[in-house]
Amino acid sequence: MSDLVAKYNVPGPRYTSYPTVPYWDVPAFSGQAWKESVSRAFAESNEKTGISLYIHLPFCESMCTFCGCHKRITRRHSVEQPYISALLKEWELYRKLFGKRPVIRELHLGGGTPTFFSPENLKVLLDGIFRYADRAEDWEYSFEGHPANTTREHLRVLYQAGFRRVSYGVQDYNETVQRAIHRIQTYEQVAEVTKISREEGFTSVGHDIIYGLPFQSAAHVVETLKKTAEIRPDRLAFYSYAHVPWLKGNGQRGFQDSDLPSPDEKREQYELGKEILGGAGYQEIGMDHYALEGDGLYQSMINGGLHRNFMGYTVSHTQMMIGLGVSSISDSWYGFAQNVKSIEEYEHLVSSGIIPVFRGHLLSEEDQLIRRHILDLMCRFETRWDQGLSADLVTEITKRLKEPEADGLVILNPDTVQVTESGRVFIRNICMAFDLHLHNKVPETRLFSMTV
Repeated sequence: MSDLVAKYNVPGPRYTSYPTVPYWDVPAFSGQAWKESVSRAFAESNEKTGISLYIHLPFCESMCTFCGCHKRITRRHSVEQPYISALLKEWELYRKLFGKRPVIRELHLGGGTPTFFSPENLKVLLDGIFRYADRAEDWEYSFEGHPANTTREHLRVLYQAGFRRVSYGVQDYNETVQRAIHRIQTYEQVAEVTKISREEGFTSVGHDIIYGLPFQSAAHVVETLKKTAEIRPDRLAFYSYAHVPWLKGNGQRGFQDSDLPSPDEKREQYELGKEILGGAGYQEIGMDHYALEGDGLYQSMINGGLHRNFMGYTVSHTQMMIGLGVSSISDSWYGFAQNVKSIEEYEHLVSSGIIPVFRGHLLSEEDQLIRRHILDLMCRFETRWDQGLSADLVTEITKRLKEPEADGLVILNPDTVQVTESGRVFIRNICMAFDLHLHNKVPETRLFSMTV
């Protein structure tokens, strides 16, 4: 395995979208084209599946140094109400494009730290969203909670708005690791907030655990996952730390590259973690995710409904996902659009009646076909060739998969590509074989985190 790690541990995308953001054709994108794409997607999907809504709440009281997300560090909670007003104005701009009342099937509050906001202000936000929208019958609403500041009042407000799932960022229980990543929370805090979540009616509680963190050892990962198994969350994200300190605005400072585990050490952490989770009854779901058999994520994988988008893995597939807030990315299936990253610019644009996107990509027919293959690999570890690709493209991609096949990572059949058990950890590398943009223009600078 160490030879394979050395061979395949290269920079690569995580494929929350295809094409990936660095390969978006921004010059060909326009605000008007995006509006037309949204109107088309809404008309095609709202009554059939409903839509998804992601709301980015960017504020945090302190900087976590493992984080690569867009955020604003502040202890001034006076920022809450102006930002909520801007979110509701942006929502109004999209509703005007829809032309009729939207049905929200999926809703996710991400961050930043959503529980930075008071329960009262979260209620104002959600009341404003649902004043002009309906909840789908089979809705799935979730939020990211901080174990140290999520209160029973937060949980009650969100439960009343239809939320039934919460994920808590745990990362690691070791004090040395916690100090390095500037994320301090005790096992007792996590156990208590998990218990309170269930008491308040949440039916799916998840924990996020990261391996490959600074100063983290295999023993730390083992201890963290054993404690996690005692609490028994319904699902887990167990993923590799993405070290991308060159990206503007992220907080990956305060430690050296030499403080990080080596690729072989990370591989050991992953293998031990996977063994512990399997022994505790967790089933592997797509890339980096695990769930108990009673959780909706597992059931969705079994029945073929698992989907992946900018919110991560979801239990159903809606054609359109609208992202509200700074840096949020929207997806109409025909195109992607990302909002501006400055809170001040964002608030100014929406107050001026302008949908605040600053870049995007309109998917070609070829993009859509390749995207379907990558989604199938990410969600089902298998894809079929009979999905519209030309014979020349199939031949080109197959050639790139010959080496992974020789290494036992994939099985190439006349009709399908199947990822083997040992190949699952290299799923990003396998998807890269399908990435025409990546192969047509090899990046000259470092764009992505390492795949292992």
